[in-house]
Amino acid sequence: MDNEATAAPAAAPAAPEAPAVIVAIDGPSGTGKSSTSRAVAAKLGLSYLDTGAQYRAITWWMVANGVDVSDAAAIAAAAGKPEIVSGTDPAAPAITVDGTDVAAPIRTQEVTAKVSAVSAVPEVRTRITGLQRSIAAAAERGIVVEGRDIGTTVLPDADLKIFLTASPEARAARRSGELQGADVHATREALAKRDAADSSRKTSPLAKAGDAVEVDTTDLTLQQVIECVVTLVEEKRAAR
Repeated sequence: MDNEATAAPAAAPAAPEAPAVIVAIDGPSGTGKSSTSRAVAAKLGLSYLDTGAQYRAITWWMVANGVDVSDAAAIAAAAGKPEIVSGTDPAAPAITVDGTDVAAPIRTQEVTAKVSAVSAVPEVRTRITGLQRSIAAAAERGIVVEGRDIGTTVLPDADLKIFLTASPEARAARRSGELQGADVHATREALAKRDAADSSRKTSPLAKAGDAVEVDTTDLTLQQVIECVVTLVEEKRAAR
């Protein structure tokens, strides 16, 4: 009888995991940021963060607690009070304020009309930026973070920066489609007002990072935009 031990067959080497990648997607409203970011994160197995929802959440809290959103000092004094928790699952991105699910109420017209004033206050931006950076740092497989100042201010060292644009007409049509019954002309005026406020604020204005890839979504379908961004992320992963 052969007493020699038989060596077990060598296990096949595990497929290497794709390197973690931080993707910053910026741009004004109506360019397809949220839909694109969520789809890209889901397709590539990344976490997802809608930073605009965080600013909406703190705005909702200010309104709900009677803070005068035309008073920057009052907003600054209250900026540290609400507890904001953002989920990062692209299939179901949750957001709570002091334990209350606010995913629906932060999308009201009232919050939309007031979020620029609240988010322009430096104390608010400092609070929310810190929260965003901590979430990105904790994303083990990588994350897609979308907003207006991600590539320029929040995550200036992001692996890939993308800036989505679209014509005013296309943006207004998309946004009015999201807000059922909204007038396209009125929506375009509201977007222009929001753009002006976001682009001219002193703290972290809406701007394209110098090393960002600009993608004009005016004549592209959502699926085409998603495929374009996925390709950019995969190229960045391959380069690493």
